[in-house]
Amino acid sequence: MGASTACFLSQNPDFDGTVLVVERDPSYEFASTSHTNSCMRQQFSTGLNVRISQFAADYVKNLASYLNDSRVPKLDIQNFGYMYLADSEEMVTTLRSNHAVQQAAGAATKLLSRSEIAAAYPFYALDDILLGSINTVDEGFFDGQAVFDWQRRISREAGVDYIAAEVTALTKNKAANRIQSVTLSTGQTLSCGQLVNATGPRAARTAAMAGISLPVEPRKRFTWVFRAEHPLEQPLPLTVDPCGVHVREVGGGTYMAGAHTEEDPAVAFDDFALDHGFWQDHVWPMIATRIPQFEAIKVISEWAGHYAYNTLDQNAITGPHPEISNFLFLNGFSGHGLQQSPAMGRGTAEWLTYGSYRSLDLSAFHYERVTRNAPIREQAVI
Repeated sequence: MGASTACFLSQNPDFDGTVLVVERDPSYEFASTSHTNSCMRQQFSTGLNVRISQFAADYVKNLASYLNDSRVPKLDIQNFGYMYLADSEEMVTTLRSNHAVQQAAGAATKLLSRSEIAAAYPFYALDDILLGSINTVDEGFFDGQAVFDWQRRISREAGVDYIAAEVTALTKNKAANRIQSVTLSTGQTLSCGQLVNATGPRAARTAAMAGISLPVEPRKRFTWVFRAEHPLEQPLPLTVDPCGVHVREVGGGTYMAGAHTEEDPAVAFDDFALDHGFWQDHVWPMIATRIPQFEAIKVISEWAGHYAYNTLDQNAITGPHPEISNFLFLNGFSGHGLQQSPAMGRGTAEWLTYGSYRSLDLSAFHYERVTRNAPIREQAVI
């Protein structure tokens, strides 16, 4: 989020300020961006989220044009799609409702009966499945690391500064309506024109430095990459099983699975411990049940990462604070942050430059809904 905002500011001739990105972990070893599965989808229950991802798809496919640099490689989206499976009437109703929202926003989502799923994807075991939902247009996965790297490179060349440090304190002015200065772990104190909170799972800690309550916490998510003894004869969409486990194609006979434990508490910022029993006792059996060819597989890589989980409604929190006017939010993306970062960075850069949005109106996700306790619930959170 920080890199995207900085990049859009650096490319806007109307922006006449300077940009500093404070990065606590310049190696990105523990950053959510480094632990992401780099997925792209339009199957959301909120129309604004669909449009945000539609822009992201265009941005990825036309990155060189957006960055105005011929050195940027041509990227694309591996359009295997997402396959949501429903095994109850309640889930069927949700898929149908979401489908209507997606169609209204121009997404190419299709609903499939059990027989239609079996005809198109014969490797699934479907005895319990009532309905499926899939979109193979600009939906699948992409090279998120390449996008991130080029955003940082282009913005640095345009004058954006990156500093390795951690924010330790925020000081408000006497009227308490602006952030006056930022104190860093290096001992430096910097004057502050505008501040964007793009601190991922640490967002609530950062906001608390300004006396702001923010409903965002780190939630642990597990990922496994495995090789199948008998690979599927066709690409595997990112399959979202009713039990919550998801699995998708990587390529060359390898696949990626993800899940979280049934109890899903907030965790410490530095808790990346794996749970090998969870894979052995729950995730692998569920995958093999849904896709019998995956009974014989070998895990070749695994890791844990963190969602910046918005406990209010699992949607983004954006825009300025209503009272501390130069404190802006880019928080609470609940697992779909990387794919939303192009639109969010563009929108935040517009707000910083013009005081309003010039492209996609993100005001529905502003902080005021938190103070009003008026959630905009996103139903399609994995």
